[in-house]
Formats: sequence, C-alpha cells, structure tokens
Amino acid sequence: MTIRSHHTLLMTGAAGGLGRAMRGRLNANCERLRLSDVSPMDPAQAGEEVVQADLADAEAVQALVAGCQAIVHFGGVSTEQPWAPILQANIIGAYNLYEAARIHGVKRIVLASSNHVMGFYRQSEVVDALSPPRPDGLYGLSKAFGEDLSRLYFDRYGIETACVRIGSSFPEPKDRRMLATWLSYDDLHRLITACLTTPVLGHSIIYGTSDNQVSWYDNHLARHIGYRPQDSSDAFREAVYARTPEPDLKDPAVQFQGGGFVKIGPL
Repeated sequence: MTIRSHHTLLMTGAAGGLGRAMRGRLNANCERLRLSDVSPMDPAQAGEEVVQADLADAEAVQALVAGCQAIVHFGGVSTEQPWAPILQANIIGAYNLYEAARIHGVKRIVLASSNHVMGFYRQSEVVDALSPPRPDGLYGLSKAFGEDLSRLYFDRYGIETACVRIGSSFPEPKDRRMLATWLSYDDLHRLITACLTTPVLGHSIIYGTSDNQVSWYDNHLARHIGYRPQDSSDAFREAVYARTPEPDLKDPAVQFQGGGFVKIGPL
C-alpha cells in the first residue's frame, strides 16, 4: 500500500531513466511532487512542480530543497565517466544537497547509490551492508562518497538516509548478469515507499534488487525498512539464456559483480 507520507517530495534526476519511470508513481506518495534535473523535463502535470537546476550550483540547490519534507535523490552522473563531470554532479552535487537538507530541516533522504560501490567483489561472493566497499571505477567511488557523506549528516545532524545500492533497473534483464542484479520499476517504487514510510529509517544500506533466485546481495540487515520485492528476473531466465552466449569465465566482466564497469577506460 502506498501512503502519502509527505506533503512535498523532491525527486532529483527527473529527466533520467529512473526519474522518468518513477515520476508517474511517486505522485502517490505525496501531495506535491517537485521534479528537478539539469536537463529539460516534460511540463508539470497536476500535483507537480518542475524546476531545472544544476546540483553543482549551491544557491540553486538551496532554493530547490526549500519547503520539502523528504528527498528521493536520483540526480547526478549515472555511468562511468571522466573525473570532472563526476566531481561536479556526484561529489559537489551530493554535498550541496545534504547541506540544503540540513539548512531547511529535511529529515529523510532516499539516496540512489549503486551496486558499483561493490563492483570488485566476485560473482561467486555474497555481500551485505557490513561488507567493505570495493568500487569498480570513479562512478562507484563517487557513490561510496555519497554513502559516507550521508552517514556524516546522520551522525551529526540526524538526517535519516536509505542508501539504496540499485542493481539494474530496466523493464526486463538484458543479460545473464542482470539475472542477479535486476530491479523492476514496480519493486523500485515499493522500495522507495518503504524507505519513506518505515517508522525509523536511521542510516541504512539496502541492496536494490527484485526477488531474484540468483543474487549476490544479502539484505538481512535492512529488514526494518520493510521492503518486500514482488517481481523476479526468473521469469526472463529462459529468454536471456537463449539470446546470450555462454560466459567466458576468464573475462573480468564475468568474474566480478560490477560487470563491464570493471574494464572501462583508464582512471
């Protein structure tokens, strides 16, 4: 059940893939959904506000956060990129967002982290919230920074955060790796709803996947959030196997959980 837990909910990254997928769902969680991105977005619908803003612009972020009670933070660079854009969007942008949340009294944030925080664990391993981060690139490193930043703002200022290490959220899994990492759009919305409505969130790390038979992630330390996935990649398994070749076990993209991210470009 979706509860309108907040009057005004801010969602950053509204022009991105996950932002577009959640836009039509998150309006059920609030009276007013404020949508933001550095890129242009579709015009506001009933119950929406649309604000174009750059996360690296501290003044713009201050104005963006004012009047919100909670934030779903999808904004920033979402793929492996050179350091400069990652620094601006994912490092400086995350700091600006948390500073604005502190100043304006926002007490709950759902932070889109990533499975790439843990990308250099092997696909034969299972990790949980206490496993040390092993980023597979600059993108994963920036998400690890975001998790540490949110921990600081919880310990010092009491801002609760769910660091959601999103796996692969698409309409269906694209390859064999995604049989372990897949997160349906409906399960992503269920997860965000759980994070926004659980009585006590604290500072929590939760792996964002559906109920996949094959999994590298153990969420037993996040049971207090109340997330119960209802979808599974298993329904796509036969089709994925039919259209993809046998994995090369010598390929780092097959050996490590980060997949192809472990091989992208020089740092």
